[in-house]
Amino acid sequence: MFGIGISNFIAGQEWIFIIIIALVFIFGAKKIPELAKTFGKAKGEFEKGKIEGEKELKDFKDKESKSD
Repeated sequence: MFGIGISNFIAGQEWIFIIIIALVFIFGAKKIPELAKTFGKAKGEFEKGKIEGEKELKDFKDKESKSD
């Protein structure tokens, strides 16, 4: 009625707990560590790819500046 929703009463830290509880209900407590491990590996691979891409871009720029 006055534009007050449930999200106005829940702060940032409480959202984390709500999401964790929802994940436990959806996947089960035994599956959460496996999902976290998989997420960690994926994040590591993403970071490796990002670093490699930045290195290749730098090498390409260096090569272009030398040929000018």
